[in-house]
Amino acid sequence: MANVLVVDDAKFMRLTIGNILTKSNHTVIGEAENGKDAVSLYREHQPDLVTMDITMPEMNGIEAVREIVKDFPKAKIIMCSAMGQQRLIVDAIEAGAKDFIVKPFDESRVLEAVKRVLG
Repeated sequence: MANVLVVDDAKFMRLTIGNILTKSNHTVIGEAENGKDAVSLYREHQPDLVTMDITMPEMNGIEAVREIVKDFPKAKIIMCSAMGQQRLIVDAIEAGAKDFIVKPFDESRVLEAVKRVLG
């Protein structure tokens, strides 16, 4: 099972996705509420997978993806977006994200994306 870094500025969202992952035997090795912390936690732990919110303070998810992928080209990142953020999702995929999931989270969709990205 995977070690996962969960990144979202809303604690409730981090809890929600964390619960979905731990129920499926993945381990949440860290949480961040902004892109800056996400980059630093990624460098420290080099998790198997990251779930990354797009809209966050300090550094948004797309900037964080660029920063992580620059140093770790094989990083596996799934973007988490709200409905109607299609343009941002395209930007995130172009920046190096491997997949995306839409809020509110559907457990089966989250696990499907995780399985696909982890290969």
